[in-house]
Amino acid sequence: MPPTPSLHRAVLSRREALLFEAGIKLGGLFHQYVGTPVDARTARSLARTIEGAVGLQPYVRSVRVRIDPARGGPKGRGRFAYRYLVAEMIRVRLELADGDLVVAARLEWRPDLAYPLMSVDRVRETRRAPLSSARQSARTSGRSGRRTRP
Repeated sequence: MPPTPSLHRAVLSRREALLFEAGIKLGGLFHQYVGTPVDARTARSLARTIEGAVGLQPYVRSVRVRIDPARGGPKGRGRFAYRYLVAEMIRVRLELADGDLVVAARLEWRPDLAYPLMSVDRVRETRRAPLSSARQSARTSGRSGRRTRP
């Protein structure tokens, strides 16, 4: 596979660029959605909306958002009785991929730090096993009984 041209002005390795992308996605998600009104009825749909929006971005392989509205501060009263999304409520796991390079990162509230910490869980290269010559031949000729992905 030929090298992908860099989108960055500085010379970054694929690993550095993917780690940068993970940080940008988590930071953007956090700062874009904090302050959104949320309660027990809307937390799940808000989480799915965030997942869908982040999932549209380049390199995103998977994103999982959890929102626990019970971890918020006090509600107002009467017609002002709602909570808004705060750092303590949100937990995100994100996986990005560029070819065989995969970065897993997270955002979660750390009570010991009193801070919503963004961190990298792992960076790894995946190696796909080569197809056997019979499977490769069937795949390229289209005679396989199973659907294959390119």
